[in-house]
Order: sequence, then C-alpha cells, then structure tokens
Amino acid sequence: MKIALGSDHGGFELKEIVKEYILKKGYEIIDCGTNSLDSVDYPIYGFAVGKTVSNKEAEIGIIVCGTGIGISIAANKVSGVRAALCTNSYMAKMAREHNNANILALGARVLGTGVALEIVDAFLNSNFAGWRHARRVDLISEFEKSKNN
Repeated sequence: MKIALGSDHGGFELKEIVKEYILKKGYEIIDCGTNSLDSVDYPIYGFAVGKTVSNKEAEIGIIVCGTGIGISIAANKVSGVRAALCTNSYMAKMAREHNNANILALGARVLGTGVALEIVDAFLNSNFAGWRHARRVDLISEFEKSKNN
C-alpha cells in the first residue's frame, strides 16, 4: 500500500517519525513535504496529499500540522478526500470503518508520539465497514459532485 504524507513546519518532526514507523512496517511512502522546520503554509501540503490520494497515486494519506485542524480543512477541499482529524485510536478506527476516511490528520502539538503512532496503527488496520455507512458516504460524495454546494 502507498501512503502519501505531508506536513507543515509544525508537523514536520512528527511526520518524519510517522514516516520511519510506517516504512518499517513495509508500506511505500510518497512524501509530499515539507522537508524542514522552515515556516511554510499548511494548505500547500494538505492540498498536495489530498490530490495524491484523490488521483489514486496513494491509497491513503497522513497529514500533520500543529493542531491538525488547518491541514485537514485544506485537504478536505480536494474532491474525493475524506480527511479525519483524530486524537485517539477509537476515532481513527471509526473514521475508517464508518466514514471511509482516506486521510488521517494529526496534531503534532496536541499529541504525544506514542499516542500518535497508536492512532496511525488504528487507521492503517481498519477498513470501511460498508453496509449502512456506504449510503451516508455516498450522500457526501453526491453533494460534493453537485453544483448545489
């Protein structure tokens, strides 16, 4: 499985830890940046990961900024993206199982490394449950495609 990663400067160090962690698990990585602690604008990296997932160059994505809020808002502007900001492993599991989330957002300044890696594991080890949840996800996709939004 290919995973797209991206962060701003506030999430750079956690992104690098997550990157090393998931590489050890055998996943392929597409690193969409940033590549340093130099100040950058989070939307650039949220959009980049969103486009990579939307274009099916990666199956899922993981994005990180200081709180995870801004970068998740940016990623969710990309058609086909369902980015979920998760602060615990239960949220990550439910985001995948119920919402078919395809991007995990993390807040580097609000999570410890251990908790962040638990959340990553929960996201990676969960799958969309389908059934009644598919109808709800389809409603979101239909609205996104309509000219009424």
